[in-house]
Amino acid sequence: MSRVSILMAVYNGAGYLQKSMGSLLAQTHRDIEVICIDDGSTDESGAVLDDYARRDPRVRVIHLPENVGQAKARNRGLAVCTGDLIAYLDCDDWMSADCMQRVVETFTAHPATDCVLLTVKYYDEAKDTYRDYEMEPFGVKSGLDAFEESIDWHIHGVYVARRALFDAYPYDDSCRVFSDDNTTRLHYYRSREVRCCSGIYFYRQHAGNVSHRKDIGFFQYLRANESMKRQLEAIGADERILCDYEAERMIVLVGCYLVYRQYGHTFSPSDRHDALSELRRVWHTLERHRLTSPKVCKFGYRKMPWWWLFRLQEWCYFTARAIVK
Repeated sequence: MSRVSILMAVYNGAGYLQKSMGSLLAQTHRDIEVICIDDGSTDESGAVLDDYARRDPRVRVIHLPENVGQAKARNRGLAVCTGDLIAYLDCDDWMSADCMQRVVETFTAHPATDCVLLTVKYYDEAKDTYRDYEMEPFGVKSGLDAFEESIDWHIHGVYVARRALFDAYPYDDSCRVFSDDNTTRLHYYRSREVRCCSGIYFYRQHAGNVSHRKDIGFFQYLRANESMKRQLEAIGADERILCDYEAERMIVLVGCYLVYRQYGHTFSPSDRHDALSELRRVWHTLERHRLTSPKVCKFGYRKMPWWWLFRLQEWCYFTARAIVK
C-alpha cells in the first residue's frame, strides 16, 4: 500500500511520456504508486509505459483494448489503486519534483482537510512561455465555498483528494469529455476543508487539448452540465446552489452557441444539424424560475420565451460584440 496513488490516463501520448513520467518518478516523496491506463492507444504509448513498469516497481500499467475516454480510463485505475490520497496527471503535463511532498505535508498538518489544490502553471507549447492560473491565493476554504467557486472555475480543479471521496464519487463518465469536472465539484462539495499547497502542476496548452477543439465533441459540455445538475439534486443541494448552477448552464449554453456560430460552417451537415438540435434541446431544459442570478438577467443570457427569439437575441448580442471589438 502506498501513501499516494497517481492516475495517468494515456491516449496516444508517447511523445510526452518522458517528461510526464520522469516528473513522477523523480518525486522527492517516494511513497507513491503510478497507475497508468493505456486507453487503447494506437501509437507506442503502451510499450513506453511497459518499459517504465519494468524499470520501476511503483509503476503499474493497465491496457484497455479500445479507447473509452479519460473518465472511464481513470475509473479503471481507481479500481486497483491502494493509496490513501489520490492524484492525477494528464500524460502531456508534468509536476515539480516536490509536488507530492507538499501535498502530503499539507494533509498531515491538517487532518480535517479533504482536498488540496496544487499550484497551476500553464505552459504554452507554441510560444514556449509560462503563466500562472489566475486565482486568489487562500489558506483554507469550506467545501461548500470551494464548490461554489468551482462553478465558474474561480478556483481550479487540479487537486489531490482523500480516497474516501473517490470511493463515494468516482469519475463521472457520463460523457467522453468534460463530465470529469463534475467529480471535482462533488469532491469539493463533500469536503470538510479545502486547502492549497505550493507543489506545482504544469499544464501544457497545445492544439491537441481535447477541451480546446471546436468540433461536435465540444457540445458534450452541455450534457456534462446536465449530469452535474442531476447529481446536485440527488444529494439534496439547497435551492440557492441549484439556482447558481442553472445560471452556469445558461452561460455554457451561450458559450456553445458562440462556438456553433463561429465554427459551425466547418462541421459536416449532419454535425451542424446535431449541434443546433442539442442547443435547442438544452435550451428547453433550462428552468426559468431558477434563472435568477444577475449573470443571466442581462441581454445575451436571457431565457426568452421562444427558441427563435433566443436565437435572435444571440445573433444581436454576438453581432454587437463583434462591432464593439
